[in-house]
Amino acid sequence: MKLRKVNPSTGLEWVKLGIRTFMRQPLAISGLFFMFMAAVTLLSVIPILGTAIAVVLTPAINLGLMAASREATLGRFPMPSLLISAFRGSRERARAMLILGGLYGAALLLTLGVAMLLGPELPPPDPEVGVTPEMVAAILNSPGLWLAGLIYVPVSMMFWHAPALVHWHGVTPVKSLFFSLLACWTNKAALSLYLAAWMGVIMAGAMLISLISGVIGGAAALSMILYPSALFMASMFYASIYFTFQDSFETADRLETS
Repeated sequence: MKLRKVNPSTGLEWVKLGIRTFMRQPLAISGLFFMFMAAVTLLSVIPILGTAIAVVLTPAINLGLMAASREATLGRFPMPSLLISAFRGSRERARAMLILGGLYGAALLLTLGVAMLLGPELPPPDPEVGVTPEMVAAILNSPGLWLAGLIYVPVSMMFWHAPALVHWHGVTPVKSLFFSLLACWTNKAALSLYLAAWMGVIMAGAMLISLISGVIGGAAALSMILYPSALFMASMFYASIYFTFQDSFETADRLETS
């Protein structure tokens, strides 16, 4: 397995491949993402422990969504069991994935700790008033929020490719973080264009949804269109993550998608 450096324009290709792959199996891929979100929601009902479990399982679920994208690329139907594919292999790989999840939880805890330490103490929103513009402005002007965002950038880079490296190539959790960070930094131009393109797709989709809802029925139509559209766009994004990994490493089982 060797690290590959891609052209910046490859970032746009990753977006196209994600959308194209989603269109091959829209119900299956969006269904898997919905199952992921439903599981997180159910776990969040359990105080503290549920959230901790959801965080630890996040790398494994991300691996499952990448596997679903790979299956769709090969022309196969992504089965729901792919969501737990990280735990269906050897015991050593499953243990390594749980360790990776623990490291991810520790990184998130550090990031949130910084935000809470440096951010202002905000009172909980009044149920009768809700979230006010002043409260949003105070949050956005918080130095803790911006510092936490800066810290999360390298955290995200370390865990971007790590689940696939651990599960598919047997890399140890700590080494996978290093190789993932190195791969993301090497292809930072392509990844930056990739993320910027997705932001453009999401903004364009939001504008289109707003326009359609205004034409056919206002707020009621907006609520009917918004949630499935958000589900589909999020599913497309997760379908594209597999291609960022595939093109960042030279492996024996690399698929040709161009």
